[in-house]
Amino acid sequence: MKKLFNKTNLIALLMVVTLVVPTLALANANLGLDTASSIGLGNADAKNVVVNLIRVVLGFLGLIAVVIILIGGFMWMTAGGNEDKVTKGRKYIINGVIGLVIVLGAFSIATFVISQINGAIR
Repeated sequence: MKKLFNKTNLIALLMVVTLVVPTLALANANLGLDTASSIGLGNADAKNVVVNLIRVVLGFLGLIAVVIILIGGFMWMTAGGNEDKVTKGRKYIINGVIGLVIVLGAFSIATFVISQINGAIR
């Protein structure tokens, strides 16, 4: 009986219920174009969706890098002369700047590739 209710089985059951119940609820719904537009799917080009997704992800990663820089600056400012805390804060700042440079490089490469793809398609 214990093996029947272990974590793995409960998670699997939860996943099945999560996937099946909405399908059963929408079984009689008209899933035409009217339904797609009413729930916000729209008819956008897949290329534009991917471009927007890349921009959002890179923006989020840039935000994380800036937060890491701010945390490092806070550590450095509140170190109170303790060299270990100053060194730790400096490492945070350096790592955050490196991450920001990587994100900006990825953004510039993605922008270049997207512009080249748009030029090739038209």
